[in-house]
Amino acid sequence: MSNADFPEETNLSAVREEIVNAALPHVAFDGWSSATLIAAAQDKDIPPETARLAFPRGGVDMALEFHRMMDRRLETELNLDGLSQMRIRDRVTHCVRRRIELVTPEREAVRRGASLLALPLYAPEGAKAVWGTADVIWNACGDAATDFNYYSKRIILSSVYSATVLYWLGDQDPKAVATWEFLDRRIEGVMRFEKTKADIQKNPITRAAFALPMGILNLIKAPASRRTP
Repeated sequence: MSNADFPEETNLSAVREEIVNAALPHVAFDGWSSATLIAAAQDKDIPPETARLAFPRGGVDMALEFHRMMDRRLETELNLDGLSQMRIRDRVTHCVRRRIELVTPEREAVRRGASLLALPLYAPEGAKAVWGTADVIWNACGDAATDFNYYSKRIILSSVYSATVLYWLGDQDPKAVATWEFLDRRIEGVMRFEKTKADIQKNPITRAAFALPMGILNLIKAPASRRTP
């Protein structure tokens, strides 16, 4: 890459992706850090000032960008998959598994990123990043919820995804058999929860008992872009 400036956001986006890809071999040694940023920029002949413009906070911004890059890659892949032919539980399981499989070659980068984003200073941004992953998955699965379910589904899936990633990080089996079994159990738990909610709605007694709290919760709307006309 030339030493030209990159004032446009679209150009900065390309620079960010190039730097993150170049950073991955360095992360195992220096983590998501300023040292890694400098090394990656040097590898790609990117001026230091441009690298700092792309990642003002250094390592944490690179870790977040790596997470978003993998989400974008998953989203592109899922757009090509025949998910409509699967049961909803199979769709969600497939998507979570594929998201983890995409980062399997970069396990140490994921480990370092999880440790960094678990720090109190960055935990809210880490949670937001995982929420973004859950949103990509539910959108790909055809979720059209516009009420409280929009949020509850993403909160629950964020928990499932986070727990599965942590389990996978400790799974030494190259085939990750135990991880996928763990994922299946977590999804089974979610399905039981969803069935319980459905049963409450079907039973006139429990429906009456939950009418007020459910009515309040359903006042919470999804983002305007998700609402039906």
